[in-house]
Amino acid sequence: MPRAAVLGAPVAHSLSPVLHRAAYRELGLTGWQYDAIECDEQRLPGLLDTLGPEWAGLSLTMPLKRAVLPLLDETQPLAAEVGAANTVVFSGGQRQGFNTDVSGIVTALREAGVKSAGNAVVLGSGATACSALAALRETGAAVATVAVRSRSRAGPLLAVAERLGVEVTLADAGTELVARSWDLLISTVPAAGAEQAAARLADGSLTAGAVFDVSYDPWPTVLAAAAALAGSTVISGYEMLVHQAAAQIELMTGCVAPVSVMRTAGLAELARRRNIR
Repeated sequence: MPRAAVLGAPVAHSLSPVLHRAAYRELGLTGWQYDAIECDEQRLPGLLDTLGPEWAGLSLTMPLKRAVLPLLDETQPLAAEVGAANTVVFSGGQRQGFNTDVSGIVTALREAGVKSAGNAVVLGSGATACSALAALRETGAAVATVAVRSRSRAGPLLAVAERLGVEVTLADAGTELVARSWDLLISTVPAAGAEQAAARLADGSLTAGAVFDVSYDPWPTVLAAAAALAGSTVISGYEMLVHQAAAQIELMTGCVAPVSVMRTAGLAELARRRNIR
């Protein structure tokens, strides 16, 4: 029986099992199993060593996307550039690492009608922000502003930007977003961390043609609500989640992922969770 799972800490909240299992049902992969496994950075090497030949692949969430890199036999060039792999595929006894977050962002942007973003700002400097920079490069952007709360913690992101060939200007997440107009604002911070930007969208001191918030539960976030009222195109991180999972399924199974079925299943699960809170 082929197996796959999502690893992370915490992982109980993950929608990945719902998305992947829905795809397996639709594709007729009745023998496939997908689980959620609690795993932190310290446990990851040992856990990988226990996986047998029945394992097809893994989805990785925080804090494992960077920690897995030295444990791989092969790394997709994009994952190496971004410095994060959210997908491991087992093939021929090898651990192969991929990054599907980037394609997830790019597809979500394109479906919302955002095909290029010459003037873009990214909130945050973590692994998802690095994937956002790579996605901006895919849209043709060669420069980007990254708004951070601590410049001293932006070193890894700046190293990624250099590998990607994207010129990054660091800005203060508070004062330096005032009185600016952006083609695209991508928030990779927790919903509460974007409240200041939301307030500035609401009072008009900050404008953005499109706002992409990687947060999606609960939805709308404060940022998304403010962006909608301001007339921005609003993109939910849920679309990124669905599309990155679809890419994982295609890597692990070799089948074309049933995106619409996955989207519907995930939304139903989010509604169920809201009803029991």
